[in-house]
Amino acid sequence: MEIVLVEGDITAQRVDAIVNAANSSLLGGGGVDGAIHRRGGPAILAECRALRASRYGRGLPTGQAVATTAGELPARWVIHTVGPVWSADEDRSALLRDCYANSLRVADELGAVTLAFPLISAGIYGWPVDDAVRQALSVLRTATPATVAEARLVLFGADTHAVARRVLDAA
Repeated sequence: MEIVLVEGDITAQRVDAIVNAANSSLLGGGGVDGAIHRRGGPAILAECRALRASRYGRGLPTGQAVATTAGELPARWVIHTVGPVWSADEDRSALLRDCYANSLRVADELGAVTLAFPLISAGIYGWPVDDAVRQALSVLRTATPATVAEARLVLFGADTHAVARRVLDAA
């Protein structure tokens, strides 16, 4: 699987599936989650509500992933995953890696060939950017998905992209 770093807006990525750094409610929020829901339109929220009614009444657990339509986004699916909130007192990195691994698994189940990830948990959830990149790459570099041929790590802003490039080049 090829790993590509892209600076830009995840909602503009023309891929089979876009990964959403969702909150556990699946009902939209701020950051990446809010942007995906706003640009994707009401079809995403409708499917998220149906998932809440049928399987995730208490919310999607951290590290798990589930797919919906992409609505009006330039993709076929949105794969929602809930990242962990960063903690200086507790190592939650396994949960962060689970977000990437489970999103890849769902993408394979869907038959997706191209997949765009945000930098999960590095926004409002406070994960340090350099470590968030390391956690993402640790999964993406070792994964052997059946259908996914390209995984894009879509980074918001030049500073974040520069950190990701340094981490990638150093590894």
